Amino acid sequence: MDIRQLQYFMEVARLQSFTKAAESLYITQPSISKTIRNIEEELGVTLFDRSGKKVVLTDAGRIIYEQAQPIVKSFQSLSSELGDLKNLKKGHIRLGLPPMVGSSFFPEVIGQFHQKYPQVTMQIFEDGAKKVEVDVESGLLDIGVVVLPTDDSLFHSFSFVRENLMLLVHPSHRLAHRECARLADLAEENFVLFREDFALHDRIITECVKVGFQPHIVYESSQWDLISGMVAANLGIALLPETICREINRERIRIMPLVEPVIPWQLGMIWRRDRYLSYAAREWIAFTQGKLMDDRG
Repeated sequence: MDIRQLQYFMEVARLQSFTKAAESLYITQPSISKTIRNIEEELGVTLFDRSGKKVVLTDAGRIIYEQAQPIVKSFQSLSSELGDLKNLKKGHIRLGLPPMVGSSFFPEVIGQFHQKYPQVTMQIFEDGAKKVEVDVESGLLDIGVVVLPTDDSLFHSFSFVRENLMLLVHPSHRLAHRECARLADLAEENFVLFREDFALHDRIITECVKVGFQPHIVYESSQWDLISGMVAANLGIALLPETICREINRERIRIMPLVEPVIPWQLGMIWRRDRYLSYAAREWIAFTQGKLMDDRG
């Protein structure tokens, strides 16, 4: 029995149909039926119960199916790695980016990467950091940018931004003349926050509770420019990272450091420890790590 026969067997078991398995594998049904019969004759067992509308694994079939799974998976991983070497730098990357991160850090880096590796395609998914982390863990994404820390037992990571959150208020606000503000000073304020699927949403609420109050949230958004616009319209106050604050019109908004406590904001790129990464994805990690770390300092 060879790996091709195992793959045919696994597909029939998965789809519970010789016809569907043949269509999935782009071969004829007689070919796949003959392959299964050859395996059964070689092993001296019946693999499938063919009496119903669907073919169902027998006891012997289930044993082989369980043992065959890691073998076929290892072969597929081997084939992928060899294909990467054969095709050099061709490939596809699925990258998750929180909206406020993507526009600030990645257009130039993505452009430089495309110039160096024009045959590598990239699909970008914009979601909050919490959703990005979940999708990297599940395998929907190859790589994601999240707010650190994260689970080191699940992910490899590197950090490329370490900043603090700044306070944004309307120029007429009672704190606008201050050089800095304490978090406790904001207990009676209306907050404009990122949505719940953004890591900063929970981080800010947690820090407010630590100093003795539950923040009164009046608006939530996924866009930092809308959040700052609401502050400029005097609808509430906001806490945003330093990088974002550098892009805000300071004639419309007063921006100052937040102290007691300082709320850190650390960005990192993550990928699963136990999952094979394509050559293209590994190149992206190495490339961005070099570029972003150089830019940091």
